[in-house]
Amino acid sequence: MEAILTDCVRNSLQQLMHRNAIFMCERLCAEFPSEKNMQLLASCYLQNNQAHCAYHILKGTHMPQCRYLFALSCFQMDLMNEAEAALSPNESSTEVPNGAAGHYLLGLVYRYTDRRQSAINHFNQALSLDPLLWAAYEELCILGAAEEATSVFDEGASLCIQKQYMHRGLASQSLHAPTEEHDIASTRILGTEDVSPRKLKHVHGNNLRDINGTTSNQPMNGGPTSLPFYNTPSPMAAQSQFSGVAPPPVCRNAQQNGPSMRTYGADNSPRVAVNSAVAGPRRKFVDEGKLRKVSERLFSDSGQRRSMRLAGESVSTNSNVSLVSGNGTSHSSKYLGASKSSSVASRSLTIRKGQSWASENADEGIHHDAYDDSRLNITSSSLSPSADNRSLEPEGATRSSSAIVLSSSRVIDGASDILGLLRLFGEGFRLSCLCRCQDALDIYVKLPQKHYSTGWVLSQVGKAYFEMVDYLEADRAFSLARIASPYSLEGMDIYSTVLYHLKEDMKLSYLAQELISTDRLAPQSWCAMGNCYSLQKDHETALKNFQRAVQLNSRFAYAHTLCGHEYVALEDFENGIKSYQSALRIDTRHYNAWYGLGMIYLRQEKFEFSEHHFRMAFLINPLSSVIMSYLGTALHALKRNNEALEMMERAVLADKKNPLPLYQKANILVSVGNLDGALAVLEELKEYAPCESSVYALMGSIYKRQNMYDKAMLHFGLALDLKPSATDVAAIKAAIEKLHVPDEIEDSL
Repeated sequence: MEAILTDCVRNSLQQLMHRNAIFMCERLCAEFPSEKNMQLLASCYLQNNQAHCAYHILKGTHMPQCRYLFALSCFQMDLMNEAEAALSPNESSTEVPNGAAGHYLLGLVYRYTDRRQSAINHFNQALSLDPLLWAAYEELCILGAAEEATSVFDEGASLCIQKQYMHRGLASQSLHAPTEEHDIASTRILGTEDVSPRKLKHVHGNNLRDINGTTSNQPMNGGPTSLPFYNTPSPMAAQSQFSGVAPPPVCRNAQQNGPSMRTYGADNSPRVAVNSAVAGPRRKFVDEGKLRKVSERLFSDSGQRRSMRLAGESVSTNSNVSLVSGNGTSHSSKYLGASKSSSVASRSLTIRKGQSWASENADEGIHHDAYDDSRLNITSSSLSPSADNRSLEPEGATRSSSAIVLSSSRVIDGASDILGLLRLFGEGFRLSCLCRCQDALDIYVKLPQKHYSTGWVLSQVGKAYFEMVDYLEADRAFSLARIASPYSLEGMDIYSTVLYHLKEDMKLSYLAQELISTDRLAPQSWCAMGNCYSLQKDHETALKNFQRAVQLNSRFAYAHTLCGHEYVALEDFENGIKSYQSALRIDTRHYNAWYGLGMIYLRQEKFEFSEHHFRMAFLINPLSSVIMSYLGTALHALKRNNEALEMMERAVLADKKNPLPLYQKANILVSVGNLDGALAVLEELKEYAPCESSVYALMGSIYKRQNMYDKAMLHFGLALDLKPSATDVAAIKAAIEKLHVPDEIEDSL
């Protein structure tokens, strides 16, 4: 009876019938109360997104797998202390339960309790136990502590995979059913724990999209538990094999109830389900606002900016903004060259060309990994109810020896191929997390076309272009990612910010609606919706949407940062600081939260604090021209002009198309009395931003100080002709009225 009930529960879980599994498992526990059966019941609840039920069931249990599932429940419920206690070695066990998955989960606990080094140690330990635990390497990249992928996915990792796989193969040969109970269970579901994922994929007609990590770790009728190698299957690898027809939108609840729940993290946990990674993501800047007293420029802009460039928002020709203000970058709506078409023509698309999406997807859909025929024969014979298995032992022994040799060669080749791919994926992701975006793109281009054309890779490419402030290429990459994986929300929060910068309100609105219909319980969906409202200058509604994203996933750092941007737009600096600090508590390398804090302190004229936070952002992202520019502005405000000029020079070299550092450099030169040098810089700047009123206004003020009133009047008039903002118009007219007033008298007034 116990075997039948156990088999029924596992089969129900296999078929995603969680209610039936819970009911039957409760009958099992009532008839045969044991920790093993309680563990199975807790697994049913966890897969049904009821972590609180699993928590109460497993509290006080001692089996390693029970401790792991209890820690998983605690992690989902934000009970970090209890999760750590359950996973930590104790008197009864000197090891972390559940091998690599246990170390990974403990690493997550340490990461979110701000113990970085301990988290790094456990992520490395997880990788040493299971070289295919990609999520652990991903976390190391996010923490900025990952080694080069070539040294992680090396020959040692290959030997580890071979050892695990061969051990698995030998174990499968000894699974001849010794008892009637094992025969019954194995015949119905082939014993998920007792066969490899490849066999399962073959037996189920290649319809299996994932293997349930939680149940696969549980011994079946006393059978061996799964090795760490099988604790962390990748659901997206199989799901990417779709046909040319796009699947219908998938709701989040259905995904969570599916078999893709991993043993090392909850499917609805913030880190595992969303895979935010902050990774990413996630670069959006606040409005710099009124910095009149900081950089001694004439004009400021009241508009919100999230771009990292002075003129990233230049697509709209109707926007009149000041060159110097704005969110760290885009200040002129005319900077990119008056139209997107000219910008598109001037750029070459680096996304690889290849076969069509339909044919690519079709190829992927019919491709399946080779499985071991000999091992499958062994399993089939072990499942046979025939009573004369003993008479076949000699033949079986001969077959087993040949199977080992055949399997060994396949395992070696397979491990080599897998690790070769992971070296490219890992190095590209590592470089991207280190903000070396061009190097990351160069690595991704080396991937085979069928992998490059997947949604995850194209999203990473889009993020890299976003970090490089190439919004047109980022839009192209994310659009291709949507075509490849219309059901995936990976990177869609960043994509919505790209569309925000490009002022593509229609595309942004459509994207937000699509994401909400696909998964209304995902933070990325509400980030897109918030960006849509923010683009319409409805900052209060945008803030509510970003707060909804935080509510859905409190560990989604980018949502906290977006809340900070909206608070700053509403002049609520106190709550803005809290939001940025919340983002940094989740991800200390989330550099645009450091940037946002620096911008707030710069507006509050707390220049020491501002310089510190800009410096922290610069250490994380040393290639950002915008961060260098504002760090130089803070240094200039602290009267450290030589350092400021040096930083501006570095900013100019980092991105010669960004006008902001040139303008700030001219301001610094004016402040130190080098008027001729400032004019030379502004003349160069006119080539990049010929329609920027602030440039002409500053030139007019310089000519006035040189007593060249005709040229001053000419440039003031040009500045007015370019239709600056109302505040700038007032400042320019005031300067014209005082044109013949000496500077000394004007300063005394």
